[in-house]
Amino acid sequence: MKKELEKKVRRIDTATDNLRVREKDSDSLKVEENVFDIPTLKNLYHLAKKGILEAMGGSISTGKEANVFHAEGPERELAVKIYRISSSTFKAMDAYIMKDPRFVNIRHKKRDIVFAWTRKESQNLIRAKNAGVRVPEPIIAEKNILIMEFMGENEVPFPLLKNVALGKEEARQIYDIIVEYMRLLYTEANLVHADLSEYNILIDPKDLSPVFIDMGQSVTLEHPNAREFLHRDVLNILRYFSRFGIKESPEELTSKIKAKIT
Repeated sequence: MKKELEKKVRRIDTATDNLRVREKDSDSLKVEENVFDIPTLKNLYHLAKKGILEAMGGSISTGKEANVFHAEGPERELAVKIYRISSSTFKAMDAYIMKDPRFVNIRHKKRDIVFAWTRKESQNLIRAKNAGVRVPEPIIAEKNILIMEFMGENEVPFPLLKNVALGKEEARQIYDIIVEYMRLLYTEANLVHADLSEYNILIDPKDLSPVFIDMGQSVTLEHPNAREFLHRDVLNILRYFSRFGIKESPEELTSKIKAKIT
């Protein structure tokens, strides 16, 4: 047992050294073992050998299913999203992915669901970007790791919408763009975000343009719960922006989102 543990530690140390994991301070990379497990470290090392990843930095965010880290690529800053296989909320993922017609043949096992979820987020980001929605550009999805464009500058991520102080005019500007992005998602990408709120929208401080993130749960319009998810997104956006005096009914906003502009 002791020999096996020592062997495991050596393998972790080797993989980490090969990837040049940088620790900026004592708290910046304190993550659970279930994030940087052996298979994930091997996968990161493989991505580094392919020239996609040069160095891992500190933690950006910790969610229910995944941790996001800053990283360096050969030409630009990157975000590395690592879905935790051991502690992901499997049942929540299952509800979104098993009814998605794009993933009908996925085996009902936790590892397979997490890997499919990672691919699903990458595919959703591609569809959203191609439709004209500002999202992080996905670089590669490999097992439980999604590498994408870092939305920020000099290792500082863009703030979440909920943390940005706005006047009424600025809020209206952002609201109008969000509504247009929701429309483009629906009419051009054939997607519903399915978890849209002030917690999943970043704001670029340079021009106050919104960026949609966390699209792993996004579903196609063929999903049996797409209408319910859209209604929830609509209510979330209306609830948040009502504090700035923006008032529309859910029916009015839904009509805007479904409008196909020719």
